[in-house]
Amino acid sequence: MAYSQPSLLSDALSVLQEAETRVVAGGTDFYPAMQPGQQPTSLLDITRIDGLSDITQDHEGVRFGAAVTWSDVTKADLPPGFDALKQAAREVGSLQIQNAGTVAGNICNASPAADGVPPLLALDAKVELCSAERGVRVIPLSAFITGVRQTTLAKDELVTAILVPKCPPGMRSGFEKLGSRRYLVISIVMTAANVVLDEQGKVAEARIAVGACSAVAQRLADLEADLVGQDPRALRITQAHLAPLAPIDDVRGSGDYRLAAAAEQIQRSILRAIET
Repeated sequence: MAYSQPSLLSDALSVLQEAETRVVAGGTDFYPAMQPGQQPTSLLDITRIDGLSDITQDHEGVRFGAAVTWSDVTKADLPPGFDALKQAAREVGSLQIQNAGTVAGNICNASPAADGVPPLLALDAKVELCSAERGVRVIPLSAFITGVRQTTLAKDELVTAILVPKCPPGMRSGFEKLGSRRYLVISIVMTAANVVLDEQGKVAEARIAVGACSAVAQRLADLEADLVGQDPRALRITQAHLAPLAPIDDVRGSGDYRLAAAAEQIQRSILRAIET
């Protein structure tokens, strides 16, 4: 098995044109995801590529390089709208996993229970992809993940960054995760809420995203619209608001349990956002 650790993006893209190349950054899901007898012919480590480990901010927003780790996120000086992402970062596995695992790897893994996806959806995040043949393209995160372990990433493409547009003034956020224990657990349900309040304390804008309750984590558009103008502390979640979700029954919980937990989590994540 060939192993490459280039420092230039152009070199990495050249390696990607080889057959069966597997991209790794933290590599925390590499061996657990392999099937018996499976072995890629080429392994591409992107952690040394110039700029991919940087978090940068400008007037347009925040750029997370593809090799940025969860620990990098928790230590970064980011606006309150990113608090949910930081809270999720502290819930990803153990401290060792947070030191090695990357935000980009979390979305490329495309698990329905990926902790980073709901807060990134609530931030209107986009994914930057680069190919030697086609150059750069940017697509919404909501369009990048298409199903369980499925993305729109082409074989010759590399995720180079996650782009988050500048948050509206006053936006705050909160994250809630339910698992069978406090740490080192796969999520049963997780919810992220980004909220802006007006001068009267009513909701001026809301973004609500729920994970582990459908094949792909998703925003609840009808709920977001109904929240506008409401007192966030008097929120009522209806079955209609949760209709886009399609939770399954598995060893971690039933679909009905997940829906009930999601309703409670939405309220908690909103209150966590506005009270921090």
